[in-house]
Amino acid sequence: MTQGTGTPRRRWLGLAALVAVLLVAAGAVVATRLVSRPTPSPAADSPASPSASAPTNASPTPPPGADVKGPLNFLLVGVDTRVTVPGWEPHADSVLVMHVEPGLKQAYLVSLPRDLVVDIPAFPKAGYPGGRTKLTHAMSYGSRVPGDKKHPSTKQGYELLRTTVSRYTGLRIDAGAVLTFFGFDRLVDALGGVDLYVDQRVASIHRRPDGQYRPHTASGYVGPQMVYEKGTRHMNGWQARDYARQRYIAGGDYTRQRHQQQLIRALVRKILDQGLARDPNQVQKVVHAIGDAMVYAGGGRGLIDFAYALGGMPTDGLVLVGLPGDGVRKGGAYQGEQLRPVGPQFFAALKAGEAEKFLAAHPALRVKT
Repeated sequence: MTQGTGTPRRRWLGLAALVAVLLVAAGAVVATRLVSRPTPSPAADSPASPSASAPTNASPTPPPGADVKGPLNFLLVGVDTRVTVPGWEPHADSVLVMHVEPGLKQAYLVSLPRDLVVDIPAFPKAGYPGGRTKLTHAMSYGSRVPGDKKHPSTKQGYELLRTTVSRYTGLRIDAGAVLTFFGFDRLVDALGGVDLYVDQRVASIHRRPDGQYRPHTASGYVGPQMVYEKGTRHMNGWQARDYARQRYIAGGDYTRQRHQQQLIRALVRKILDQGLARDPNQVQKVVHAIGDAMVYAGGGRGLIDFAYALGGMPTDGLVLVGLPGDGVRKGGAYQGEQLRPVGPQFFAALKAGEAEKFLAAHPALRVKT
């Protein structure tokens, strides 16, 4: 069965995966079970059951998320928590925004550089006074819990990151999710790995060919490196994550952003090809694998609402967008990244509902897979 002709259940799961980089799989479980569960028929001899001839004015209960309307904006975050280091503050290693058009039939996925220089607003909850620095620090500064240096709050860090991204892009953020590195590994492994087209040779600075971490010395990482050669490759969890996190490669962080977006699409295709939504037990296995490695923030909405609301989007409705940028230097010292003018212009076009028109005028922004 092709991607475009899947059953509604398959589309629900596929779009749930897109909404939060497969982080809202829990919502898909609920969606799958609801659409798979037969509607019970009242017993014929039940005193509470109306007779077959009795008129009724009862209207069918609307499905979850029936009142969700576009446009919608989701913030998707991958964090480096380094849980083995006491008090380590989570860093936003990957920051993506998914904008869904008003008709809920098309969406745009765009990455923001982790080192993007932005204005981070004051956040009294964490004792942060505000400042201009790299975007990744918004998660770190926001996660600080006054009086408790050993237990930073990823959920709290997400709050400050969400506000920062919203102010920078001009977009209202409706919901979002955060996934740790280890949660991502477990997610991909639970799916049986992923097939990904490697578009350029990538040598890992973090891993050896056997998957073990390379030793880090005063002069940097040493020892044999895992190398991802160009071509279609089947990757397990640590390989997929390791490949997608490399930024000391040709194109730097902008190439890494492209690789992350391509990985998201590959994972979605894997889910659809497996027909995962037809097997609630298998989906539950995936959710269990993620465990507490996910933080979901729905702005008052549950996962199931968005899973149902986006159920009608075709599987080819996701457009990957890459925004170019340049390094910012002061006195010869690297300060971070800034998007070229076309970046803010694209976000303005998104907000105005003119994304497709804008991309038609700037075709190089479309990420090819």
